[in-house]
Amino acid sequence: MTIPFFLNQRYQKILRAAVQHYIATAEPVGSNTLVREYNLSISSATIRNTLGKLEKAGFLYQPHTSAGRIPSDFGYRIYVDNLMIPDHNCTKNIKRKLNQQLDSKVYDCNETFLQKVAQILANLSGYIALITLPQILPNELHHLQLIQISPKQIMFVVVTNDYKTQSILVDIPSILIHDNKDRLDKKLQIFSNFLNSNLKGKSILDIPNSTWQKIDQDFIDYSDFLKGLLKQLKNNLQLSISTQIIIHGVSEILRQPEFSQMKQVKMLIRLLEEEQDKLQSLILDFPESKISNKQVNIRIGNENPLKSMHLYSLIYSTYCQHNVPVGSVGIIGPTRMLYDNTIPLVESTADYLSKMFS
Repeated sequence: MTIPFFLNQRYQKILRAAVQHYIATAEPVGSNTLVREYNLSISSATIRNTLGKLEKAGFLYQPHTSAGRIPSDFGYRIYVDNLMIPDHNCTKNIKRKLNQQLDSKVYDCNETFLQKVAQILANLSGYIALITLPQILPNELHHLQLIQISPKQIMFVVVTNDYKTQSILVDIPSILIHDNKDRLDKKLQIFSNFLNSNLKGKSILDIPNSTWQKIDQDFIDYSDFLKGLLKQLKNNLQLSISTQIIIHGVSEILRQPEFSQMKQVKMLIRLLEEEQDKLQSLILDFPESKISNKQVNIRIGNENPLKSMHLYSLIYSTYCQHNVPVGSVGIIGPTRMLYDNTIPLVESTADYLSKMFS
């Protein structure tokens, strides 16, 4: 998220200090505290006025009328995207710990090995570490064919290199519905040739972005139809998701003040025990652009689609085998988490696992 145009340097300094203070103390922040503890070179009156404007803009809010202010999810998002400086010492620390404590020759990149990695990540972060077990790489696509089977339906037949066949039924799109059978058959054969020329020999997880661009260039009128086919193909041939997530660090996170009440503890335990399938699909959900750029994905509070995750932030990244994503590593913590530490930890752990599995 780009920084809003009205956040000048003064506003940014005060917002950064307010977020950092709340992350460090879990205490709402006021102008006197910022003057006393941060070298902002700004008067208390100016800071007080700026805090009020930041609250009106939605970056901060007051839990009580007499209290100081704390960051909103939107405030954290602006901080993470624009104001935070990652602590690269964390990168060095976890790389050193992983190399010192783990020997891939001993653990052979098995479940015990991942348990150790998750334990190290949880200890260093102070939050809950999640690692999905690696998924088996999918078979390559061998042949794809579109066949009309009724006046209103098409069968999309997909054969993998082990000669297993899957078929997907799709409705004939409105742009093709008025073609006679011969004309439709010719178009379906052209589409089949296009799909084979671009996808044959590729894994479903390794479809290049150029395929989508060529759809727009060569078949602009049919791009929605063909993109829909590729989406259904991905859904049908998606790797079977492992039923297990390795979880470490529950005792670490319970030391945070957010979990001083039993209600919050029960909500967290319920999330990890009863909604593990939903949590798993969430941390395995990666936009293609982020996979190609090896970026860390960050969901803060209400940005999480799971309601039970609205009190937490989730930071996660994919790990790969020969550049093909096979699993995910992530951290769950309160929205008041040390993002400048946690993001480098997740990124470095994902890179380490990618090297080990490749």
